[in-house]
Amino acid sequence: MRIHELAKELGTKSKELVEALAQMGYEGLTASSSVPDEAVPRLRASGGKAVPAGRPKVVTEEPLPTRRRRKPKEEEAPAPPEAEAPGDGDAAAPAEAAPEEPAAPAAAEPERPTLRVPRGVILKELAERLGAPATDLIKKMLELGEMVTITQSLSDEAAVLLARAYGFEPEIVAPDEDEDEEEEEEEEVDPARLRPRPPVVTVMGHVDHGKTLLLDAIRQSDVVSGEAGGITQHIGAYQVHQNGSLVTFIDTPGHEAFTAMRARGAQVTDIAVLVVAADDGVMPQTVEAIDHARAAGVPIVVAVNKVDKPEADPTRVRQQLAEQGIQTSEWGGDFEFVDVSAKTGEGLDKLLETILVVAELQELKADPERPARGVVIEAHLDKGRGPVATVLVQRGTLKVGDAIVCGAAHGRARAMLDENGQPVEEASPGRPVQVLGWSRVPEAGDDFRVVENEKEARHIAQEREARLRAAELVAARPAVRLEDVMASVREGEAAELRIILKADAQGSVEALADALEKLSTDEVVVRILRQGVGAVTADDVNLALASEAIVIGFNVRPDPGARELAEREGVDVRLHRVIYQAVDEVKQALSGLLAPEEQEVELGRAEVRATFRVPRLGMVAGCYITQGTITRGSRIRLVRDGTVVYDGRVASLRRFKDDVREVQEGFECGIGLENFQDVKEGDVLEAYEVREIARSL
Repeated sequence: MRIHELAKELGTKSKELVEALAQMGYEGLTASSSVPDEAVPRLRASGGKAVPAGRPKVVTEEPLPTRRRRKPKEEEAPAPPEAEAPGDGDAAAPAEAAPEEPAAPAAAEPERPTLRVPRGVILKELAERLGAPATDLIKKMLELGEMVTITQSLSDEAAVLLARAYGFEPEIVAPDEDEDEEEEEEEEVDPARLRPRPPVVTVMGHVDHGKTLLLDAIRQSDVVSGEAGGITQHIGAYQVHQNGSLVTFIDTPGHEAFTAMRARGAQVTDIAVLVVAADDGVMPQTVEAIDHARAAGVPIVVAVNKVDKPEADPTRVRQQLAEQGIQTSEWGGDFEFVDVSAKTGEGLDKLLETILVVAELQELKADPERPARGVVIEAHLDKGRGPVATVLVQRGTLKVGDAIVCGAAHGRARAMLDENGQPVEEASPGRPVQVLGWSRVPEAGDDFRVVENEKEARHIAQEREARLRAAELVAARPAVRLEDVMASVREGEAAELRIILKADAQGSVEALADALEKLSTDEVVVRILRQGVGAVTADDVNLALASEAIVIGFNVRPDPGARELAEREGVDVRLHRVIYQAVDEVKQALSGLLAPEEQEVELGRAEVRATFRVPRLGMVAGCYITQGTITRGSRIRLVRDGTVVYDGRVASLRRFKDDVREVQEGFECGIGLENFQDVKEGDVLEAYEVREIARSL
C-alpha cells in the first residue's frame, strides 16, 4: 500500500503521514513510497499519528518490498494493543514492548547478502539475479525519473539502487570478472598431484637504480641496449638456472608513470627483489615498490646495487630502509639484504641463493596436470605475427594447440616462444612464454585459461565483448565540440583536451593513459577518447577529426593511409619513444588551454592641481605627472581620499594648446576624462594597463 493511498483512507494528508513515519524511524520516504507492512496497523489505530514502537531506528532508503519484510510482518499482531494504550501511558509503551523486540534486528541492513553485478548489466538480467519481476524494476526506475526498457543497460548507480531495494549489497565488477569459476578452483585440492614449481620473482625499484642491468648480469643477455631513453618501458619475464633450480624473473619499469605496471608485477609474484642504488639511496619509486610488495603480501629481498662505485654507501641504504620498516636481518630485522654490483657481478650468486632459500620456505607447489591458468604479463600487436601475449602460467600446463580465452580475446595457442625466442611445446607452472594465435590483443593483467575447445573459447569471448561494449556504452559521455571547449574556457569552466592514444604494448597504453589523466586540474581536463595497441590507423584519425582530438603514438607509427589522411585534414599526430617526453608535450598543450592570468601594470600617476572648463571638451584637469607616463587613450582611474570614484579612459591629453600622445614624468598637462566631469583639486589619476600573462601547469 502506498503512503498516499493510506492517507486517503485515514482522511489525512500524505505529508503528515510521511512525517509520522519519519518519527517512527522510517526515513527517506515520499508520498509514492510503500508503507512498511509493520507500520500499517499502528498508523490505522492511531489515525495517522506517530506511535513510539520501542524498536531500533530503521532507515528505509528504497520503497520496493524486500525479502526480509516477511518476518516483521509476522510480528504485527501485538502492535495494535500497543497503539490503543491511553494517551498518558504512551511513554510507558516502549518499555512494555521492549521484551518483544529482539527479533527486529534480523532486518538490519549490514546483514545483506553480497550480489555481484557486472558493469553495464541489462535490466532483464538484473531482475533474474534479484528474483524479481522486470516490471517492478521498470516501475522503480520510473519513480526515480528514468524510463528504461527491459533490454537496456543500466548505469552503476541505477544497478546499486535496485539491488539495495531488494535487500542485497551490490558489488559492481568488470564484465569479464562476473563468472563463477569456483568449481575449477576446487580441482587443485588433491595433494598427490601437486609438484614443486619455480618461484616467480619481481624486480622492483626506482628508475635508473640498475634493475635491468642486474637481470642482464644474471641471465647474460643485453636488454638495456634496446630500451629508449635508458629506461625499461615494458614488463619482461625471464627464467634463469641456479644450481639446478629454475627462477622466474619479472622486470618492472621504475619510472613513476608505470605505477600500474609495477602493481601488476607485484600481484603475480612470490618474492619481490627491491633494487636500491648504494650511491642514490631510497627514492619515491622505491617507497612505492615497497607498498606494492606489502599489498601483495610477498616476502622482500633487498639488493643493494652499485656497491662498486666509490661514493656507494650501503649502510646509509640500510638506515633509510629501516625508516620504512624494512630492517636487515643483520640488525635483528626480518629482511635479507645482499650487496651486489651488476657491473662487476659481485654478489649475484649470493642473491640467487638467498632467493632460493626464501622460496624453499614458501613451499611453492602447483598441479601441472590440470588445464592451464595464468595471467597476461604483457601484450602487443606484432606486424608479422599478429597479437602476441607474454603470459605466466600459474597452474596447469599450457600446450601448443590449446584453446585459450582471456577477457574478450580468444584463440588457439598456435605457437609458443621462450624469452630467447626459441619455440617450446609446453609451459609448466611458473614459466613465462610468448603465445601467438589470439583473435585480438589481450588486456595486460587479465587472467587467461584453457577451455575445452575453440568454439567454447569464442563463445565466452563474444559474451564478454558484448558485456564490455554495454559497459562502455553506459560509461560513454557525449562528444564536445571545439567551440564548446573555448566557450567553457571563457566562462571559467573546465576545458577538455581530447586524446587518441596508441602504443606498441598494452601495459604502455595503461601507464601512459594514467600519467596523462593525472595532469587534469579543475580548469583543464585530459580525456582519453580511445586507447589501444598497434599502429595509428585511418579510423583513429577520423575519430580525432570528428572530435577535435590529437593523436599520440608511443613506439608506433601511423600506417600510410592514416598519415595521408592526417596531412590532408590537418589532424595533429604526435609520435614519441620516451614516456616523459609525451607527458611533457601534453602538459604544454594543457597550459595553452588555461585561461590567461590578467595582471595590472601601472603606467603613470598624476596629481590634479587645477580644473578648467573648456568649450566642447568639458572639465579638464590641470595635472602634474609625478610618476611614469600618461598616454592618450590609456585606462585611468581617479582616486579621491583613497577611494576610486572613476575608472575609464583618457579622452584628451594636451600640453599648452597642443594635443600630444603622451606626457612623461616631471611635466604639466591637461587631462580630459571620458564621460566624467566631477574632477576636483587634490585628486590623483593613475594610468594603467591590463596584461594577459600565459599560465602553465
